[in-house]
Amino acid sequence: MSKQSTPTGKSGAAPNARPISQFHLTLGARLRTYFLAGILITAPIGLTIYLAWLVISFIDEKVFSVIPTRYNPETYLPFSVPGIGLILAVVALTLIGAITAGFLGRLFRHLSEAVLNRLPIIRSLYTALKQIIETVFATQSTAFSEVVLIEYPRRDAWSVGFITAATQGEIKSRLGKPMVNVFIPTTPNPTSGFLLFVPDEDVVHLTMSVEDGIKLVISGGIITPPEVPPAAAALNPSAAS
Repeated sequence: MSKQSTPTGKSGAAPNARPISQFHLTLGARLRTYFLAGILITAPIGLTIYLAWLVISFIDEKVFSVIPTRYNPETYLPFSVPGIGLILAVVALTLIGAITAGFLGRLFRHLSEAVLNRLPIIRSLYTALKQIIETVFATQSTAFSEVVLIEYPRRDAWSVGFITAATQGEIKSRLGKPMVNVFIPTTPNPTSGFLLFVPDEDVVHLTMSVEDGIKLVISGGIITPPEVPPAAAALNPSAAS
């Protein structure tokens, strides 16, 4: 009887051990999945809040550094309130814009530009910065108007670029054919890149929006926007601008 009970006991223990091991594996996989899901949810929110806090703190520090102590709002508060400097900066810029819109403001601006244009090095810097800022903030600007592909830096290798304008001036007259100015940003920092003058016939026009194109560049190709059919893009031009 003992010989018969021993194998029966062994055969009964094996089936019980297998479900327990499967339970541990399933529990571990679920915990790992939950942990990764938590990271995917909290990481973008946390990084966004952290970067916003850094920007607000930087602006607050710069604004408070030029305000006298007796006019500093934080002098009369029992604790520091983030964002006061940012609000003061927005109010100050709005007031400056309102003042310069009047006659005296325009006169002051013309006099300031006349003085700056007389300084050799400052003149070039001021002119370049003014043109860049006016191009970026102009409502009718064609800067970054379209996302394109160009064959660069070698044959059968393609780069994402942004059309800034049609080529004009001496470059157009020298080349003698329709050209476009294409800015090719670098990854993951799209503020730097290369300016290429490309024949319009060699440019592959894309239907994705400029915002989606920038996301594609910054993410290094990880975030790929969905394809927009040409017919849909033609019916809704704002989706591809």
